[in-house]
Amino acid sequence: MIGFLPLVLALFAWPLLADSADEWRSYGATAASTKYAPFDQINATNFAQLEIAWTWASADQPILDAHPEIWTMVFEGTPLQVGAKLYVSTSLNQVAALDATSGKTIWTYDPGTWKSGTPANVGLVHRGVSYWEEGDDRRILFGTGDAYLIALNADTGQPIEGFGDDGRVDLTQGLRRPVDRELYAVTSPPVICGDIAVVGAVVLDAFAVGRPPEETMPPGDVRGFDVRTGAQKWVFETIPQDGAFGNETWEEGSWKNTGNTNVWTLMSADPELGYVYLPVSTPTNDYYGGHRPGDNLFAESLVCLDAATGERVWHFQIAHHGMWDYDLPAAPNLVDIDVGGRAIKAVAQVTKQGFCFVFDRQTGEPVWPIEEKPVPQSDIPGEKSSPTQPIPSKPAAFEHQGLTEDDLIDFTPTLRQMAATIAADYSYGPLYVAQTMESMDKKGTILVPGIIGGASWAGAAVDPHQGIIYIPSYTFPAVLTLTKATDSNAPFRYTGGVEFGPNGPRGLPLLKPPYGRITAIDLNTGEHRWQVPVGDGPRNHPSLAHLDLPPLGWAQRNFPIITESLLFAATQAAWDVVNNSPRGNAVEVKINPNAPYLWAFDPDDGALVGKVELPRNASGQPITYMVGGKQYIAVPTGGADQPAELVALSLP
Repeated sequence: MIGFLPLVLALFAWPLLADSADEWRSYGATAASTKYAPFDQINATNFAQLEIAWTWASADQPILDAHPEIWTMVFEGTPLQVGAKLYVSTSLNQVAALDATSGKTIWTYDPGTWKSGTPANVGLVHRGVSYWEEGDDRRILFGTGDAYLIALNADTGQPIEGFGDDGRVDLTQGLRRPVDRELYAVTSPPVICGDIAVVGAVVLDAFAVGRPPEETMPPGDVRGFDVRTGAQKWVFETIPQDGAFGNETWEEGSWKNTGNTNVWTLMSADPELGYVYLPVSTPTNDYYGGHRPGDNLFAESLVCLDAATGERVWHFQIAHHGMWDYDLPAAPNLVDIDVGGRAIKAVAQVTKQGFCFVFDRQTGEPVWPIEEKPVPQSDIPGEKSSPTQPIPSKPAAFEHQGLTEDDLIDFTPTLRQMAATIAADYSYGPLYVAQTMESMDKKGTILVPGIIGGASWAGAAVDPHQGIIYIPSYTFPAVLTLTKATDSNAPFRYTGGVEFGPNGPRGLPLLKPPYGRITAIDLNTGEHRWQVPVGDGPRNHPSLAHLDLPPLGWAQRNFPIITESLLFAATQAAWDVVNNSPRGNAVEVKINPNAPYLWAFDPDDGALVGKVELPRNASGQPITYMVGGKQYIAVPTGGADQPAELVALSLP
């Protein structure tokens, strides 16, 4: 018999799950971004029997064969499932409808994005599409790397004639200043709430390609569009303009020219409340803010908007005056919880810093106290770092935070000493360590967590009936540097740069394990339930093999799914940048395959149920769905220099 608390939570959660919880209609299963599916056909007793049911080769391949000069990033397209069809996007921004039981192509649409040159940031990459229906009107909406919002007939793949201009809206129009397509793109799907499609954007980020930012970058404003007509209904200015709430946090008129502060990642929505939740990123010049004194709202903030009007309902800034590229990386998870007998409609935001901030999603009130605590200060000329940063009292951090000598690898005394010698060439310190004049005399400042997490755009999964969140994270330090401008006409006094690392002794990590993990947190209590490493990690390295170590976890991204019986995680490969695009706005990468598995864990205690090998590493968020009485798990794999395929697994 189900217990009282789970029963209360199950009933309380039902409205949030009501938008087709038995289908995967949004990037995160539903607009709540739970990544939950109520299935248990694949369970602990039969998981090991999973086999490949079908594969779908990306529709990009014929184009790439004909145009070998084109680079694509990894295949990050997460499919949606509606009825017996899947809808998936490709690295070249094509969209295809597939038969969900066979993987056979039903239709393909090519927006021609690849003909426009390389899109901003990391180039030709795309994470997925959105679905909307009303009666017999069924639509696929998606943004493109050359900055268009497109609506297709979900049955035929043809553009909707009454939407914008023959099915597309030019996203470079309707903003408060002109936008260069070379600097502005869309890679993540819109979030749809009611009849409004909420669209964010990528704005060129200097760290990704080593291209210095311009004085005036495109604004990262978020917009709402009518799903029927494509008409722009509202704009939310992520950098408040003259007279707007928060404008005073951009001192010395810095609100006029500063750009970025965009929502490049996934968003979430509560259709019942009519609210959307925006994880906002960093302002221009990530690592130096001397030109933008103040706290800089709404940068690095979780912002709740009324989806119908675009009006701000509430916000919380998670990092003041950012200097670390700690943009919010993932869609927040919406879940209904019970805290000490009080029912709360909650939103949980995971961060690169390794925190999980939890709020009442109606009011923005923190579920547990959040304290402003002093942090290290910068003495770089012109910089005015924030004296404090918000630290949640609960839940505890799920990731390494900051670096001390006690955190260095210590499997053997020799490795420990070698690690200390390496670290001595750098500046380092606690979370929110600041770059200083002293650090500029060293090789750089080691940031832990690094700029890609901690948590990443893989986000978290949450069981909406139990109120348990499952957070993948990985330990991947970064080295920050500042370069002083030599040209008096340069737009910024200093420009930041970043490299991943440094490596530890003999190619091992610099820090102690685990290097990749999943942490389960009970959002009803704020307490950690368990944490487990994902994968062996470097325990078989020649310097460690004789020590008979337990699994250490791989420092790689893991994409989670939670079902009635299992927690799944699909592991992404590491990759190296091997080239920059001729116009300096994208990268070419080479994938380094490692641990190409779909893992299964017991959600209650984290015990490893097993692993099933994939043809290659996952490269995007998997989904699970039921069609014809059979449960499938579909995993995007490969891309870049490997075959890009959607791989579907099922029981025999």
